[in-house]
Amino acid sequence: MSFSDLFDNEFKNRNKGHFSAIVRVALSDGALTVEEKEFLDKLATRLEISASEYEEILENPTKYPINPPVLHLNRLERLYDLARMVYADHVLGPKQKQILTRFALALGFTPSNVNYIVDKALSLLILNVDLDTFIYEMQHMNK
Repeated sequence: MSFSDLFDNEFKNRNKGHFSAIVRVALSDGALTVEEKEFLDKLATRLEISASEYEEILENPTKYPINPPVLHLNRLERLYDLARMVYADHVLGPKQKQILTRFALALGFTPSNVNYIVDKALSLLILNVDLDTFIYEMQHMNK
């Protein structure tokens, strides 16, 4: 196995972990809505998740661990994806914010300010911001 194969495999596993985390958020309120399913379909394509991997993850979303990115920017990108899934059906279910908070902690955000981060992320999604605006606002929320 070559070095590039190891890198590709690790990249693929990170994507599967990220996708499975989003599936867990989507399933937290019981069933997938049409909006959530559409979001998952688009995200699977973007993360290069095959149809068989997609089905496998839907059946058992806890199979893959969350692999938090090292860079803060990448953590914000993942938080954006997770928060978009929470708000995909424009309804914040009782468990969804709690699950988003747990995933934010798993991504490496600190317990002392994770609630503030999650609240800010959700408030930005209510405003329907794009990824670049989300990242900018999250990086400058204390200023």
